[in-house]
Amino acid sequence: MTDNAVRATDALTFPGGRAVVWFKRDLRLHDHAPLHQAQRAGAALGLVIIEPQWLSSPECHPRQVDWLLKCLAPLARALAERGMPLLVRHGEAVQVLAQLRAQFDFTHLLSHEETGPGWSYARDKAVAHWCRLQGVHWQEWPQSGVVRRLKERRGWAGRWQQRMDAPMVPRPLHFKAPSGWLSDDALPALRALGLSDPGGPQPAAGEAAAHEGLARFLDGRARGYRRNLSSPLSAEEGCSRLSAHLAYGTISMRQVHQLTEQRIKTSEDRALAHDLRGFAARLRWHCHFIQKLEDEPDIEWRNFARSADGLRPGDGLPMDSAAEARLQAWMQGRTGYPMVDACMRQLCATGWLNFRMRALLVSFASYHLWLHWRAPGLFLARQFLDFEPGIHWSQMQMQSGTTGINTLRIYSPSKQAADHDPQGLYIRRWIPEYGSADYPVPIVDEREAMRAARERLYPMRRSGPAREEAQKIQERHGSRKSGLPPSGKSGRPPAGRRAPARATARPAQEDEDQGRLF
Repeated sequence: MTDNAVRATDALTFPGGRAVVWFKRDLRLHDHAPLHQAQRAGAALGLVIIEPQWLSSPECHPRQVDWLLKCLAPLARALAERGMPLLVRHGEAVQVLAQLRAQFDFTHLLSHEETGPGWSYARDKAVAHWCRLQGVHWQEWPQSGVVRRLKERRGWAGRWQQRMDAPMVPRPLHFKAPSGWLSDDALPALRALGLSDPGGPQPAAGEAAAHEGLARFLDGRARGYRRNLSSPLSAEEGCSRLSAHLAYGTISMRQVHQLTEQRIKTSEDRALAHDLRGFAARLRWHCHFIQKLEDEPDIEWRNFARSADGLRPGDGLPMDSAAEARLQAWMQGRTGYPMVDACMRQLCATGWLNFRMRALLVSFASYHLWLHWRAPGLFLARQFLDFEPGIHWSQMQMQSGTTGINTLRIYSPSKQAADHDPQGLYIRRWIPEYGSADYPVPIVDEREAMRAARERLYPMRRSGPAREEAQKIQERHGSRKSGLPPSGKSGRPPAGRRAPARATARPAQEDEDQGRLF
């Protein structure tokens, strides 16, 4: 399919065809190609499948399911106003589709492409097989810069730009509902799905909330973005907070890109425009990382660089009791390193943490505690409301030093605390017992752990086989092959604006340490 969202030659056999729009990570009306096409159907239904494979997966948390349901409520109302019932079903995808087809003899299944974890990849293959057997035409559209069946990385950035600059798909006006069909009276309750109430704060959910959040960010909240995104004291308000909306598709990447570029062009505030350019660059990196999982699904389970196999407990062999104890202390926010523990406690309580502190958590688990990235990665996936598999597993490996091509970054928790929380305000907010006998002593010696990690990793990376392997990984996944510019070289701030202090600036070599958070 061409990179244009909808083509005349893609027109299905409508009218007369009966369509089901399968919503996955695209819970919106605007810029939605499957919905646009469904307007041509003789009858159309919307479908959301809450799958047992997701609910039982080690990446799922009730917080994520709760937010999904909150996103669905306004979507169902908006679709009903346009004549489309939205059905929410709990079950395996093939079984749900078979049951629905017995009631509503649909001829077309319309959806967006999805780059998800292994269970969703297997699910899509099963659905494709079922559709072929049943004579159902399943048509998928891209909704981001991720290219399916990409042959090589050269020119990827240009394709991303082409997709993002293409006209947005018009908002649908009206659908023809099948006679007698109504939207479900109520969304399923968490208890009915076998889940408990996650409690705690949740950001506003749904398409309107996504657009309101982006508008506030573009209208001025982005001012100081480049400076504010690194510190947990300022990032909570200084970031766009759109990552969960992009993960669930309540706003499209193309919408965010085009509205941001429009604001940059029209803004008379040079400082704001400068910060928005930094934000705009991260949108490209977001898709760049997801492309890695699309091209190589196995990175969810195995190291990019096979030369790194077997380095840490949990990689090929079970963790021993000592490694398990270190993992548990890390997950509970009781390592004795206050910046690490404060970050973990904020994340577990809220489902969000700024990127630099996420990198600190992974670095500490990987280097100081010498744990393989898979077990910590599963725990973090459950905590992140904005869990995006492609970005998550790519970043877990980057921050653990197993990609073979990225600079090893061993974050010092003491330095991060001094740089980003010099007065201890953040630490005291999340660790009320800090300074008392109830707070544990450090689980490892920081300097000794960092020295031991370097001694294990650097000789391995310098070996001939590791260098040869790194060249192949660079060819397949590297950002330079994709045509992406070094994002650490974003130019000087506009005249009259002082450059941020060195302690809070993002190091220039961290040109791939972005994409997940905005």
